[in-house]
Parts: sequence; structure tokens; C-alpha cells
Amino acid sequence: MTEPFVVEDLVPLTAEAARTGFAVVAAAGWPEPGDERPPALAGFIHSAFNPLVAAVAGRCLQRRPESASTGDGPPTTGIVLVSALGDVASAAHVAETVDRGGRVGPLFFFQSVPNAVAGHIAARWGLTGPVACVGDTASGLDAARLLLADGDAGEVLLVEVRHDTTGHETAAAVLVADAGGTT
Repeated sequence: MTEPFVVEDLVPLTAEAARTGFAVVAAAGWPEPGDERPPALAGFIHSAFNPLVAAVAGRCLQRRPESASTGDGPPTTGIVLVSALGDVASAAHVAETVDRGGRVGPLFFFQSVPNAVAGHIAARWGLTGPVACVGDTASGLDAARLLLADGDAGEVLLVEVRHDTTGHETAAAVLVADAGGTT
């Protein structure tokens, strides 16, 4: 079991989720100390975007306390992927290939849809809730709030990928639940 986390020590997404009234169940960031590149992800090529999303989501779900499960197993978990730009490296590769008159590999169609990596995460971790992809943190928190409020999910995995001006990507994941009617 990993060390317990403290909300204040983690990424801004976690603090924002807690500040807006969610119960934070688990959280993770990428990179954390010792991280280099996220592990390769079968079926996703050329870019670190999808492996990054899967790695930080997996890290967060590994940190889920066992007490988060009911006698029937873990609650239904929705996934909300937040990214303003999506998979920039793959999009640029496809654009350059088309501009040169080249042929784009079929995997690029699959991985150009952000739901593809969310589906991979759901399958890998046995998550059965809805999946949504949005462009900013506020929309991600709103989507999580709606999934919890209407009962479609008992908890929501929010994964956010941020891009800096050099194209470097970082990611955060937070598993949230209703904090007793305050969301």
C-alpha cells in the first residue's frame, strides 16, 4: 500500500476538487519524484499523451483506500478527462503527414479520440460508469458533480492533462465522491 496523501501536498486539481466540495478519495500527479516517461501503452503510438493519462489514472486508482469499496465491491466509477488541447503531438504528426501527401496510420484515427484512452482505463480497472471528455477544469468538475448528483456514478475519476508553452505535458488525477450533499 502506498503512503497516505495529504490534499494540500498534491496537484492543483486535487485542491480545487476539495475546495469546491467534493470528498477526495485518492489523488496522483505526473510527474512525481522518480518519474521519467510514462510506461508505453499498447495500441497508442507516437505520443506520450495517452500513456500519461493511463499512468496517472492508474496511480490514482491504486491509491484508492479499500474502505472506498462496499460489500458489493467498489462504487460505479465515472471518468472525466480534462484537456484543453488533447493529444497535440499526434495531431501535429497527422497534419504534417497529410501536408506531405503521406498516408496516416490507422492507429492515429483510434487515438485521436480522447474517449479511447478513457475506455482503456475503464477496461483495465473494471470501471463501469460513464465517460466524458471536456476542455477545462471547471467543466470537468461540473461534469463530475452532475454524474454524482444524478446517480450515474458513486465516484468520479477526474484526469487532467496540462500543456506548457514548450509542449511538455503534466497530468493530475483525483478520485472524488459526493461529500454528503455538498457537491
